[in-house]
Amino acid sequence: MGDVEVRSKSRQIFYSIILIAFSVPVIMAFSMLVLSSFANQMVTNFDFSKVRFTLRNWQLLFQGRIAITGGLRENIFLYLISTAIVALGVAIVTTLVGTLSGYAISRIRFKGRKFVLLMMLMLHALPGSILIVGVYFLYRLWMPTSLNALRYFSFFYVIVARAALEVPLSVWLMKGFFDLLPWEIEWSALVDGASRLKTWAKIMMPLIKPGVVAILIFGFLAGWQDIIYVRTFLIDKTLATFIESNLEAEMAYMPLLAAAATLYLLPTIFFYISSQKLLFKVYAGGIRR
Repeated sequence: MGDVEVRSKSRQIFYSIILIAFSVPVIMAFSMLVLSSFANQMVTNFDFSKVRFTLRNWQLLFQGRIAITGGLRENIFLYLISTAIVALGVAIVTTLVGTLSGYAISRIRFKGRKFVLLMMLMLHALPGSILIVGVYFLYRLWMPTSLNALRYFSFFYVIVARAALEVPLSVWLMKGFFDLLPWEIEWSALVDGASRLKTWAKIMMPLIKPGVVAILIFGFLAGWQDIIYVRTFLIDKTLATFIESNLEAEMAYMPLLAAAATLYLLPTIFFYISSQKLLFKVYAGGIRR
C-alpha cells in the first residue's frame, strides 16, 4: 500500500470521526423525541426507570382533535392541511419560476445578464428575517378588508414571499443544468417550428429531470419548515406554529407534543433519505444518465 493510499484512508477516517462527532448530539436529540412520543413522559438522558411506553399519544394524535394543554381541543389535521398547502405552493412556484428563469438566462444573451445573476446570488445570501420588515409593509398595503378574503390572501402571500427566497438558488441550479445541454437539441426543435415555450416544456424539461425534482424537493421542504413567514402572515395555523405555541404553554403534555413534532419531521426525513443520489447529482453540478 503506497503512501498516497495511506494518506487518503487516514483523511477519510478523520473526516468520518468529525462527522460522527457532530452527528451524535442530533441523533440523541431525535431519538429522545421519538421515544418520548411513545412514552407517558418525556425521555431525558435515556433514563427509562419511570417511563412506561404506550401508543396512546399517537392514538390521540390521529383522532384529530387534541388538547396539548388540557384545555381547548385543536384539529391537528387542519394544521397538517395548511402546512401541506404552503409547502406544495412554494414548491410549485419555485419550480416554475426557477426553470423558466434558468432557461432564459442560460439561452438568451442580454445586457445586464451577469448583473442579474450576481444580484440573485446576493439575495440568496440574505436571511429571510432581514427582508421580513419590507415584506410586512407590502402585506399591509395589499391585504383585503374582508376576513374570508384575507384568509385566502394570507396563503397566497406566504407562498409567494417564501418562494421568492428560494428562487435565486433555483435559477442558479437550473441555469447550470441548461448550460450542460447542447444547443443542437434546442435549435432542431426551433427549426421545426416549435416555440420557445414549447421547446422548454417538451424538449428541455425532460432532459433535466434531476434538477427539476431537486428544486421541487427544496421548495417543498422550505415551505414545510418555515415558521417566521407563516407565523407573521398566515391566518391559519400550521404544524410548526402549533408546536411552537404549545411549547410556550406551562401545562403542555409534552409526550403528545413530541408525537406531533415527530409527525412534522417525517416528510423532511423521507425526502432526504429517498433523494440522496439525486441531490448528489445536483451538488456535483452535472446530469448523469
